[in-house]
Amino acid sequence: MSKKVILVTGGQRSGKSGYAQRLALSLSPKPVYLATSRIWDEEFRKRVERHQRDRGPEWTNIEEEKYLSCHDLTGRVVVIDCVTLWGTNFFFDNQSDVELSLSLLKAEFDKLSRQDAYLIFVTNELGMGGVPIDEVQRKFTDMQGWLNQYIASKADEVVLMVSGIPVKIKE
Repeated sequence: MSKKVILVTGGQRSGKSGYAQRLALSLSPKPVYLATSRIWDEEFRKRVERHQRDRGPEWTNIEEEKYLSCHDLTGRVVVIDCVTLWGTNFFFDNQSDVELSLSLLKAEFDKLSRQDAYLIFVTNELGMGGVPIDEVQRKFTDMQGWLNQYIASKADEVVLMVSGIPVKIKE
C-alpha cells in the first residue's frame, strides 16, 4: 500500500464516514479506525460502542483524542474520524486559544502524515451555514476552517460529500 492522504469533507450526515469506511475496506481487509472522539457522557459512550459493533471485526479500533502520531500505522489503511472532534479536543484543552490549538493540530497532522500509511481523514465543513452568534463557536468554526484548508492543501485527494454523493474536488 502506498503512502497517501485523502480528506473527506462535507456536512453532517452527508455520508462522509460511510464513504471513508467503504474506501478503506476496498483497499485493505484489516483497516484501522482511529477515533478522535472524547467520551463526554454515558450517552456518547453508548454511541461509540454501537459504532464499534457496527464496523465489524475486520477493523482495528484505536481511540486517541489528540496525539494520533504516537501510533505506528506503517503499512496500514487508516480512517481518522473525525478532524472536527480532534480539533475540539485541542480547542477545549487550550481554553479556546485558536492560534495555539491550530499550531498544535498542524504539527500533529504533519507528524502523522509522515508515516508510511494510507490516511483517510474525515472532517465537517462547518462554515457553509450561518455565522454562529456565540464568540467561542465563531472562534472554533474559524479554527476548523483553517485546519481543513491546511489538511486539504497537503492532501493527495479531497472528496466533498453532498447528500451521499462523493464529488472529487482535488485529485
